[in-house]
Amino acid sequence: MKKVWLLGFGFFSISITWSLYNAFVPFFLEKYVHSVALISFMMTIDNYFALFLQPWIGNRSDRTVTRFGRRMPYLMFGMPLAAVLTMLIPLHTGLFTLLLFMMLMNLAMSLYRSPTVALMPDITPDARRTKANGLINFMGGVGSILAFGVGSYLYAASPVLPFVVAGLITLLCLFIVSHFIKEDRDGINKVAGRSDTEGKMLPEGSGRPLAKPSRISLKKQLDRTTVFLLAAIFFWFVAYQGVETLFTLYGKHHLGLSEKDASFSLTFFSLAFVLFAIPSGWLGGRFGKKKVIITGVCGLMVVFSLVGLAEHILVLRGLLLLGGMFWACININSYPYVVATGGEESIGTRTGLYYLVSSLAAISSPPLLGLLIDLTDYSILFYAATVSMAFALLCLFLMRGRARAMDTVHSNKA
Repeated sequence: MKKVWLLGFGFFSISITWSLYNAFVPFFLEKYVHSVALISFMMTIDNYFALFLQPWIGNRSDRTVTRFGRRMPYLMFGMPLAAVLTMLIPLHTGLFTLLLFMMLMNLAMSLYRSPTVALMPDITPDARRTKANGLINFMGGVGSILAFGVGSYLYAASPVLPFVVAGLITLLCLFIVSHFIKEDRDGINKVAGRSDTEGKMLPEGSGRPLAKPSRISLKKQLDRTTVFLLAAIFFWFVAYQGVETLFTLYGKHHLGLSEKDASFSLTFFSLAFVLFAIPSGWLGGRFGKKKVIITGVCGLMVVFSLVGLAEHILVLRGLLLLGGMFWACININSYPYVVATGGEESIGTRTGLYYLVSSLAAISSPPLLGLLIDLTDYSILFYAATVSMAFALLCLFLMRGRARAMDTVHSNKA
């Protein structure tokens, strides 16, 4: 698991950048735009790039052959570019330059996000992937805590500081991951005994690259099990993305919190996610990923419905703590579940599909919830999120047969 911990620094950099982006960029946009729906749309316009790029990048990384490996070239190009553009966001001179830096930064992140995530199953045997996903999401959760906690203090000192720090952290994490993770040594050849095109097993540490695999059809990956699982992922990300993007505005305008207190309150959600990330992976391996996911969806439905009634900051933060635990049950087990529905050769492709539906949710959710807020008021935010979680639960119940049997097998292995 040492390699998984080191890979976690890649997730750490992604998480800290996204959290800062979602927490503070709305405040930049608010200076130029007064409609919540329009702010929400601008926060998600970059996801249109991710919508098309991430499935393609994930599929292409499955077939990439270089001396650095299949995934690493995408990290080595995308992470430095994203770091520089992150630092430029608070240096915008107007709405045009702000939107330009936002889109370019997210375009750069789309180049390496799927390959970074796909490295986890590449270097981890199937039966240990829920636990490994718990470890790397623990690292990602630490990034969110730093973004919301320390980042709120840095932002209060200067809006530029948190973005500069995030860019430098991204560069440091690239050095750690590229230095310690060697795909020919730690990758799928070693953990799964993958063979080359001649049918011979590649020896450990041989340094020989994989022969380029044949093209993987996206259409063939979309069986009934995968379709309903992806639909469930879409609906719970609609709830999560909308809440995460609009929460600071909700806290400021509905609860009367300061910008600092609103962003700091999200720390409680991230803290609970971090603390429960590793236990959630263990629970998924012990009792089955689907059961733990359903528990998380039901729990988060209840939490979201109660948050809509909370008016005191202590009650709000207590519910966010509980919500972070249930979100860990969902988030930690969902990606390994998507990967487990296909073969080892389609890991990057299925990673791209996972981020395709999450990007669709990121595109549709904040503008839709922002429009509902414009038509009513901020109190609608968490009730709409509750309804979306209910749709996710329905999709999970519509899954049948293959997924249930498969999940039982993996649970017994773990």
